[in-house]
Amino acid sequence: MQAVDGRIALATTKGRAILLTLCAVAFLDFVDASITNVALPHIRDALGFSVQGLQWVPSGYLLTYGGFMLLGGRLADLLGRRRVLIAGTVLVGLSSLVGGFAGSAAVFVGARLAQGLGAALMLPSALAMLTTTFTAAKDRRTALGVWGAVAGLSSAAGILLGGILAEGPGWRWVMFVNPIACLLIIPAVLAALPAGRSRGLGSGFDALGGALLTGGMLLLVFALVKAPDQGWDAPATWLELAGAAVLLTGFVRNERLVAKPILPLDIFKVRGLAAANVTGLIGFGGMLAMFFFLTLYMQYVLGYRPVAAGAAYLPLTFGVGISSGVGAKLMERFGSRATVSAGAVIAAAGLLLLARVPVGGSYVSDILPGILLMSLGIGPVFVGVSSAANAGVAPDRAGLAAAIMTSTQQVGGGLGLAVLSAVGTARTTHLLAAGAAAGAASAGGIRWALFVGGLFALCAAVVALRLPDIREPAGEAQAGDARPEPATAESR
Repeated sequence: MQAVDGRIALATTKGRAILLTLCAVAFLDFVDASITNVALPHIRDALGFSVQGLQWVPSGYLLTYGGFMLLGGRLADLLGRRRVLIAGTVLVGLSSLVGGFAGSAAVFVGARLAQGLGAALMLPSALAMLTTTFTAAKDRRTALGVWGAVAGLSSAAGILLGGILAEGPGWRWVMFVNPIACLLIIPAVLAALPAGRSRGLGSGFDALGGALLTGGMLLLVFALVKAPDQGWDAPATWLELAGAAVLLTGFVRNERLVAKPILPLDIFKVRGLAAANVTGLIGFGGMLAMFFFLTLYMQYVLGYRPVAAGAAYLPLTFGVGISSGVGAKLMERFGSRATVSAGAVIAAAGLLLLARVPVGGSYVSDILPGILLMSLGIGPVFVGVSSAANAGVAPDRAGLAAAIMTSTQQVGGGLGLAVLSAVGTARTTHLLAAGAAAGAASAGGIRWALFVGGLFALCAAVVALRLPDIREPAGEAQAGDARPEPATAESR
């Protein structure tokens, strides 16, 4: 397991095995966020969901995933990343099994909440191990390129897989597929990843900070999820947002006072971390919402069956895989600032093109060009912000930095979906009141939502100009390269 100077080269068999295992973990977590989308009609009919309650099938996962992400990252740094990763994987597998056998809506939503918690333990552990294992600049950039490709294509793959399972063996298999995947992942994790050592909760776990942070994040994500349904101007929405603000303000105050905070605020002094997170928050707020609205358009306006709606994303899946690798190469030549900005502009162009979809649209002329442009933009954005957010972060804080980045993207996705849903719903309601047919009104709302998503992506392109210009000059290494971990460190 040990390598020269505490490093593992990506070109070695061990290095490739580690990368493959970590990407399998990421694929499982990202797929779970979208795999239920096209199966929702089947789930609603089988378990008797109300129209309002059905939103908790995708949103329940997002709630605990985003709410516990930062806590999961800190626990990974303290208790050992492999240990926390395995615990999360077991939780995902068991909760998926419960969801697959669920006989009521409440049990199914509970299973989705537990799935999100498991993913919140898995993902920051995996990303932290990736960034601290491959410390050579070129290896890290290549590894992040592969990770970005997996992250980008998994959302589309989840929709396709969900459609195939829902129309094939049945909707319950969108849950049953997870325990099978977990049984394959756990042995791979044990074989490929170093065990590391645990510092224990007593070495720096801030219980009050953890409670304030998790409570604030849960309430914030809950408010964003509920806002489109109960209304942005509803008293309940304002109370939820105010409660989240109070808890998070208390958390910041606590972190300034305690000796060993769960989130050391000085981590944001790391050059590029704040700009990368703001870029991800805004950019993915617009880009990830595209899957929701475009799937609605294909199923409810064009009448696509679940498998057809999922298959429509195949070009995007392959495109993101290619563009993530290209984005990693572009960073070496042009730096992260230009790469992320250009990627966000291309993604925005794709969203604005999709915002022109008509009622009786054609896949080839009205959908395919937009998703191809999107696929070219998403990869460089994901790779660029991940690299910028992790550059210069000390190894013992890698789990925390990874959790901040991932949590920001999840909150951005939730915020984007909430805002775009409000925009789309308002437009659809207006068109229906004006006498438009249901299909035309739905298409009109979806167009407005996608247009605003494109504006989000353009704003991200502007914010990305504040990123540090990370690249690999000849003969030089990243800041992180000068700090190889000692042989006993788990993230080696």
